[in-house]
Amino acid sequence: MQPIVQSAVNFSEGRRKEVIEDIVLTVRNTPGVSVLDTSYDYDHNRAVLTFGGAPQAVGEAAFRLTERAARLINMEQHRGGHPRMGATDVIPFIPVQGIDMTQCVELARSVGRRIGDELKIPVYLYEEAATSPERKNLANVRSGEYEGLKEFIKKDERAPDFGPQQMHPTAGAVAVGARRPLVAYNVNFDISDVKIARKIANAVREKTGGLKNVRAIGLFLQDRNQVQVSMNLVNCEETPIYRVVELIKAEAARYGAKITDTEIVGLCPQDYLLEAARYYLQLPSFSADQVTENKIAWEMSGK
Repeated sequence: MQPIVQSAVNFSEGRRKEVIEDIVLTVRNTPGVSVLDTSYDYDHNRAVLTFGGAPQAVGEAAFRLTERAARLINMEQHRGGHPRMGATDVIPFIPVQGIDMTQCVELARSVGRRIGDELKIPVYLYEEAATSPERKNLANVRSGEYEGLKEFIKKDERAPDFGPQQMHPTAGAVAVGARRPLVAYNVNFDISDVKIARKIANAVREKTGGLKNVRAIGLFLQDRNQVQVSMNLVNCEETPIYRVVELIKAEAARYGAKITDTEIVGLCPQDYLLEAARYYLQLPSFSADQVTENKIAWEMSGK
């Protein structure tokens, strides 16, 4: 079985389409890599580029993306709603088939070292690749964001794992790690009071007593004049999407707010969506082989 790795790189540009397309083309032109999805948002001023392929090819694409983003994105001029610390902000490596998490950790550390050595961008290892327990959580790594990290990076406890102990003058710093699949999930509301969004986020996220495996922040979307709870659901097998939605609905009701719509940023494993369908449609025995496209694909492949 050929090993396949996926990466969902977050970079700090969601407004200049020409810059986004340039960075996507850089990855698309890397041999052995397939671009799977591109999502970007004006208010977040952030893009997520998902691609996959053989481990070394994906690692090469991530490096080339980081190099190109450093040339095109100036963090001194960047403003947006989403937390960030660099032009290329987060590079995760996710095992898909024929490769385990240990090998993805090795890939993350290899790519991270190369970014630090060749591009002179400080690199922080996170999640399964983290070198200390407090750095497993991306929120801890990114604490202070681009502006605050300029000073924090000088402290021994915030020194990067690779690269110089100072921010790159325009590209900032980057987090590189290995992790299981997560779902980037946003919930939008029919209100414009960001204080309420932050209260809902505090109630739902693990760090402040909410649901395990949920990372959440409350944001104001100026372009839409509404608020959002933006989340990373890091383990939807333990904490399914429907459970998160139900808690958010209950918390929003306390403040007279209602969900207008939700969105998944990038890709999502089918099993997580099937679990939501089982809950909301009351189909406890519904399985993946009842999905028409799956059944046809499996039959035609001889499985």
